[in-house]
Amino acid sequence: MFREMRRKKNELEKTVAEELLRSSRRGVLAVNGDDGYPYAIPINYIYDSEAQKIYFHGARVGHKVDALQRCDKVCFTVYGNETIREEAWAPFMQSTVVFGRCHLLEAGEETTALLRRLAMKYYPNEQLVGEEIARAGKAVQLFEIEIEHLSGKEVQER
Repeated sequence: MFREMRRKKNELEKTVAEELLRSSRRGVLAVNGDDGYPYAIPINYIYDSEAQKIYFHGARVGHKVDALQRCDKVCFTVYGNETIREEAWAPFMQSTVVFGRCHLLEAGEETTALLRRLAMKYYPNEQLVGEEIARAGKAVQLFEIEIEHLSGKEVQER
């Protein structure tokens, strides 16, 4: 169902692609937007490798929610790990691309725990996380991407 990588020599091992997904701070989520136009937005997220899911938060209403209610198919991309090697002047860069289905999660204890886990990736301590969830947690919508396909590659930017 998903295309194989055309340039196999650039393909990353799955474990390396997953490590980039785990360690990156932000990625770009692409949905099927209004009037057939793609809609891509940067998001903060966490990756759960055991469950093969990505979680992120956002508003309860808006372009992203409307698009996901029409079509749950998404693409999510992270990139980084830029390196310069002695033999080449142009940097090498890695990316991971995920295809999956995205769903809005219902509020509850489990989603609050996921929101706390997500916030701990970005906040310096648990106290600030608790304060922020108490202040704004009720207005937050949590989203879940069920990963159907994941691939990574490394290219030289020249």
